Amino acid sequence: MIVEEIKTKWEEIKEKWDNLKEILKPEKLEEEIKQLDDLMADPNFWNDTKKAQEISSRRNYLGEKLEEILTVDEKINNLLDYITLLEMEEDQELYNEVEKELKEIEKEISRLELGSLLSDEMDSKNAILTVQAGSGGVEACDWTEMLLRMYTRWAEKRGYQVELVDFQPDDVAGVKSATVIIKGPYAYGYLKGEQGVHRLVRISPFDANKRRHTSFSAVSVIPEIDEDIKVEINEEDLRIDTYRAGGAGGQHVNKTDSAVRITHIPTGIVVACQSERSQLQNKLKAMNMLKAKLYQLELEKRKEKQKELEGEKKDITWGSQIRSYVFQPYQMVKDLRTGFETGNIEAVMDGEIDDFIESYLKWKAKGGQ
Repeated sequence: MIVEEIKTKWEEIKEKWDNLKEILKPEKLEEEIKQLDDLMADPNFWNDTKKAQEISSRRNYLGEKLEEILTVDEKINNLLDYITLLEMEEDQELYNEVEKELKEIEKEISRLELGSLLSDEMDSKNAILTVQAGSGGVEACDWTEMLLRMYTRWAEKRGYQVELVDFQPDDVAGVKSATVIIKGPYAYGYLKGEQGVHRLVRISPFDANKRRHTSFSAVSVIPEIDEDIKVEINEEDLRIDTYRAGGAGGQHVNKTDSAVRITHIPTGIVVACQSERSQLQNKLKAMNMLKAKLYQLELEKRKEKQKELEGEKKDITWGSQIRSYVFQPYQMVKDLRTGFETGNIEAVMDGEIDDFIESYLKWKAKGGQ
């Protein structure tokens, strides 16, 4: 048992934490929390229910974030007391406990460090996520449904709300395309790196000869924008189609033509919604999604990037993937931008993608393109 080594480790962690706190700025968090508390104390606070809910959600998020920072502070300070005891009298059980606690604190600091990377203007927003089957036929549609489940599970584990707004099933199996709104603090910031083509290699369950197949699905992620953001849309630039809502297993089915698809003719952007009961409600939600896509497109133009809203103009096929999922002949999921990989496919497909998200955000922060 070497007490000096564990004290050196504590000092390294303390230095890293002090540097991170300069970024996290707990004093500013306290100041904003006080401002929000003052707003919530107003007797007329709940007159505007939507705005009140947004403020309450922000207050809860900031409160939890500040509590996390204060908790790490307390743990680090307490550990110094234990290390002082170890210097006075060596105790193997206490040493093991301190070593275990140091590892836990390192994990918490890494998680908070990840959150500090979400500093872009739209990172804090909800995410509108679309999955679309590419080349590969029914196999690609099945793969697209698997990805939809993966992102849904990821969101649920974080306590986020998932609203399915459009679902286009394949005639045989799986999903041609689907759109969900993932609602929660920084949903877009976490998910923005998932945009791109995802490639699957496996022995197809739809192939009687049990041959290995490669299929592709495209993922698009944009932020849901606030209603007070103005986006000019000319009615003559729109083509609005209505159709009967449909879904797998009898879900999301409507007997009337209540589903709405809107095409923005100048850009070719298409949005659809079928989650609401009335055509009017679906049209309003679809228009909000169109606003979000046009707003994002304008932001991309301002950054002088030669991209369309849905990402670079690439086919959903070979050579354009951001991540590869191999089920056979070996098991591996690898991000082709960051190089991060794992062999635990089951966990990934069950929504355990935080390691990929973290590696992308760190890669991006270092200038990755």
